[in-house]
Amino acid sequence: MERNDIPDATYTTTWSHGRGEVRFFTRPDGSRLRYYTAGTGPPLMLLHTVRTQLDYFQRVIPLLWDHYTVYALDLPGMGWSDIVPGARYEEPDLRAAVVEFANRLDLHGLTLAGESLGAALALSASIDLKGRVKRVVAFNTYDYPSGLERGNVLARFIVTSVRLPGLGPVVASQEPRPIMRAVLHGGFVDKSKLPEDFLVELLRSGRRDGYSTVARAIYRSLGGFIRARHRYPEVSVPVTLVYSDQDWSRPAERDQVASALADVQRITLPRTGHFSSMERPDNVARVLLGENFARH
Repeated sequence: MERNDIPDATYTTTWSHGRGEVRFFTRPDGSRLRYYTAGTGPPLMLLHTVRTQLDYFQRVIPLLWDHYTVYALDLPGMGWSDIVPGARYEEPDLRAAVVEFANRLDLHGLTLAGESLGAALALSASIDLKGRVKRVVAFNTYDYPSGLERGNVLARFIVTSVRLPGLGPVVASQEPRPIMRAVLHGGFVDKSKLPEDFLVELLRSGRRDGYSTVARAIYRSLGGFIRARHRYPEVSVPVTLVYSDQDWSRPAERDQVASALADVQRITLPRTGHFSSMERPDNVARVLLGENFARH
């Protein structure tokens, strides 16, 4: 197991300015999940996108910590959470980690929110956390074919290659900064909103032994997130379903998700790509704070 003997807070400190704390949550198998917590008020759990980590929410959290007790989680194997050899990264496995976290910390009245892959997990985990979750806020839920491959031509080539047998492990282990930057730019309308220091941090955590195996498993797990949509009718709490107007998802796919949910409010973020928490943090915070916003 690739472990961090000291919780890695180096980068997180640069944007949190010493407020809050980076901790590790130990799972029943002994592996650990890194998380950041700050603030006061009812609990809010934030679940990050594909191939990022809790620092993805660095521009949103400071807008929320006077209103919520924020818990931002590095999903299993990602960011600085422990890498466990042979671990699986299918939707049920990632969901189990979220459920364990909320149960062990005994969170109640929880707002469960996420973006992209994290949004899909928030929806499905809320079912298993019945009685603990107050509402779900799902931004640009990642539960449709292709996903990241829709960002741009380079993203399509990289992700398709990573999924291939033989060639996949080689491609997954190579993440030159210009390539990584170009792939992530496929999720922004305003490409200047991708912080260069955040990109450097992703590459730093991605250099850990075994991380390429995790990344490849995540890219290959999309089918499980698509299949998990059949659980959406079981979501029993109110859902705010948020899509950027230039998200990778298509209108029919967004309608399909909304139609599966019993109690749903829809919001569209204007002039925004897939990574809305980076590109439009003010709007994301407004949604999470329940402020008035143009409805779909």
